[in-house]
Amino acid sequence: MTEENRNEVTEEEAVEAAKEQVQVDTPDDTTAQDVFAENEKQQVQPAVEIDDAASGESMSDVMRDVDDITPGDLVKGEVLTIDNDKQVIVGLEGGQEGVIPPRELSTERFDKPSDVVSIGETIDVVVLRDVKDKEQGSFILSKKRVDQRKVWEELQQKYDNNEVIEATVSRVVKGGLTIDLGVRGFVPASQIDTHFVSDLNQFEGNTYNFKIIEIDPKERQLILSRKVLLEKERAAEREEALEKLEEGSVVEGEVVRLTNFGAFVNVGGVDGLVHISEIAHERIASPKDKLSKGDKVEVKVLKVDKEQERVSLSIKETLPGPWDNIEEELPAGSVTKGTVKRVTDFGAFVEVKPGVEGLVHISEMAHKHVETPHEVVAKDEELDVKVLSVKPDEERISLSIKALKENPNESADTEKPKAAPKKKAEDKPEIKQPALRDEDDEGAFTLGDQIGDQLSGFMDEDDEE
Repeated sequence: MTEENRNEVTEEEAVEAAKEQVQVDTPDDTTAQDVFAENEKQQVQPAVEIDDAASGESMSDVMRDVDDITPGDLVKGEVLTIDNDKQVIVGLEGGQEGVIPPRELSTERFDKPSDVVSIGETIDVVVLRDVKDKEQGSFILSKKRVDQRKVWEELQQKYDNNEVIEATVSRVVKGGLTIDLGVRGFVPASQIDTHFVSDLNQFEGNTYNFKIIEIDPKERQLILSRKVLLEKERAAEREEALEKLEEGSVVEGEVVRLTNFGAFVNVGGVDGLVHISEIAHERIASPKDKLSKGDKVEVKVLKVDKEQERVSLSIKETLPGPWDNIEEELPAGSVTKGTVKRVTDFGAFVEVKPGVEGLVHISEMAHKHVETPHEVVAKDEELDVKVLSVKPDEERISLSIKALKENPNESADTEKPKAAPKKKAEDKPEIKQPALRDEDDEGAFTLGDQIGDQLSGFMDEDDEE
């Protein structure tokens, strides 16, 4: 085809152009055929521009290229107008138009479209679908989804760089919180704090730092955590606190948790354990008997294990000792009340003041013989005892129950009648033993004589038989 032929307009294109000319500066009764005939007579070419690059294409080919916009395409457009202050009309390439519904305008809340875009502004939009039967435009467009694509790209970059994100909690939902970062993010309840939180409403509307722990732009999934940042902060605080703590020092702390075996007290960012035996000088059944969560207490640092990050603390070491001035409070011979704390085979331990227990030996329980202490006392029984001796250095005190009771044996002895006094030896009458032989009588017999005669009689009887 020659250059001349390439620049000529086909008959169909000329007719189409004539139809358009009918509507511009022509009388009402003028038809397209009249315009075409007049153009032919005057050898006037219709006003159809043909680009050199497209000189080999027909007008219909050019128009097809312009119409080649399909859903999913990312295109640029100019804001032409805002229809009824709701929809945004956007001019696209090739003279086509599209509409941005309010819900597709922005990822953020707005009162009116003019808060987001301005007339004449060039914006990036994505084609959602084709609606050529609509008078408002040929396509439904979305600016919000283009912005979301950019947001996902930025979030992916932050995730790759391990960056921290600041965001405001928008809503409390089942199982966690939602935040708005241009796209919806979710914070599971387990990732809100380092400990379990029952009421999530306290977080709504507040701004916190978060870290992305899972991201999938294709699935529009964004999971964030506040817990990992808190754990990192507290780990740094613990390390610093462990360096500052010195064994033997006394510091102030706060009770953060109570267990059956003791209490955890936070001292400068690290939690230390106060064992139940180190809470008070006296024996206690539960840490709750002496402490409550949130109490401010002074503690003594017993041991610091930096490798295991363990700290042993004591409260009772900061309190006055129960044995201090015990000799003045409970001197030997004094009587006091006490509570039986333990009963053993050899006696009972009685608490006479907090932290001070004395022994009532089994021999000091009663004036009568006691087989077992359980016959006399029982655990938790309150009774009066007498202090026998006090040894503060050894932290021992001896007590007695029977010393406060009357001895029945002594009472019986006092009531018994007195025996008559014995007569002296010289007052006794002389009892004269019968003499077997009178000293003056030669015919008197002796004991041997009597026995010998009797024996002779026995022998004579035997001979007669």
